[in-house]
Amino acid sequence: MRPRTLDEVIGQAHLLGPGKPLRVAFERGQPHSMILWGPPGVGKTTLARLLAQIAGAEFIVISAVLGGVKDIRDAVERAQAARAAGRRSIVFVDEVHRFNKAQQDAFLPHVESGLFTFVGATTENPSFEVNSALLSRATVHVLQPLAPAELARLLERARAVLGAPPLTAAARERLVAYADGDARRLLNAYENLVRSAGAADVLDEAALETALGEMLRRYDKGGEQFYDTISALHKAVRGSDPDAALYWLVRMLDGGVDPRYVARRVLRMASEDIGLADPRALRLALDAAEVYERLGSPEGELALAQAVVYLAVAPKSNAVYRAWNDARAFVKRDGTRPVPLRLRNAPTALMKDLDYGRGYRYAHDEAGGFAAGERYLPDDLPDVTFYEPVPRGLELRIGERLAELRAANARAAAARATDAPTGSQG
Repeated sequence: MRPRTLDEVIGQAHLLGPGKPLRVAFERGQPHSMILWGPPGVGKTTLARLLAQIAGAEFIVISAVLGGVKDIRDAVERAQAARAAGRRSIVFVDEVHRFNKAQQDAFLPHVESGLFTFVGATTENPSFEVNSALLSRATVHVLQPLAPAELARLLERARAVLGAPPLTAAARERLVAYADGDARRLLNAYENLVRSAGAADVLDEAALETALGEMLRRYDKGGEQFYDTISALHKAVRGSDPDAALYWLVRMLDGGVDPRYVARRVLRMASEDIGLADPRALRLALDAAEVYERLGSPEGELALAQAVVYLAVAPKSNAVYRAWNDARAFVKRDGTRPVPLRLRNAPTALMKDLDYGRGYRYAHDEAGGFAAGERYLPDDLPDVTFYEPVPRGLELRIGERLAELRAANARAAAARATDAPTGSQG
């Protein structure tokens, strides 16, 4: 089922349509170094193979999951041999983000010399996972998950190839939803279905469930039940019920949700519902996400469970979440006020002559490291309060500290009012 020509490729019209960047590169037979970034099963390897085929280039594959420096050296030797024979080469590195910085750097001199065209494939954001030197020498092309209509076309093509019986509309819809934009997943599932169905005249939902068993997810990704389950997990954590939180976490993972998506939701919960009542919650959520990236499924899912249980039993506060939303709403309706001169930086003599920074009180030079009575809001803006800590967890102590600081500010303001002629600057 792998496309043999560009016209057989389904999806990625934003890159392969008339006049689009990859289409132009293919048609001119002039491949350029690139990073293909997208989720699994969207055609990254296929496009690299087609590029080499159309350009008449030697196609050299390295798996960053299994390979190392030796594989890079072998690829260089093959490219040198191809050049000696008058052929150019394309070195395709699958899962390039798995290579460390030194391994990625090993490609640089050969990309610079033109020995080969570098094509990397990654499911991770190359801004974070590919080092800047290699990234600057390659064009990043973002591949999208296949749309349901595109998956349906692929399914029909597979049916014709296999000579398989037709699918009912309900079975087709469920199979496409199960694939979730991943062509490889769709084709593997469909092949299993056809094999297990035998001489059936039609393939329906019952046949699909029999063929795929636990592989067939209990709800469609992107459907209403998907979002309802996410909502239930979030509310169970917010409601401090670790057992219910674990139940909904398992339901989500068993239903086929990408654990990385779960990790992102857990991070959101740590910020929104625990906040500064227990700042360790956010760190634990980040650790869980990293552990999953290193271990994958199913081992890495335990770290997500650990984070969910911790968040459920942690003290709760949405004080920062509310303060953030209130501050954003305030700034949006208030407009732009000038920064007071005393708060402005003065890196040049001209700025100093214009009184930038004049009267600023350096907090570290004040008693207790706090410039009591100093204001940091615009001068024409009355005092506003966005953040009000809750009396739980660490925010109980934060609230006490804020009360002390506000009392010191009030005393300083009162002292200035009674001693106006000798009041301090700023």
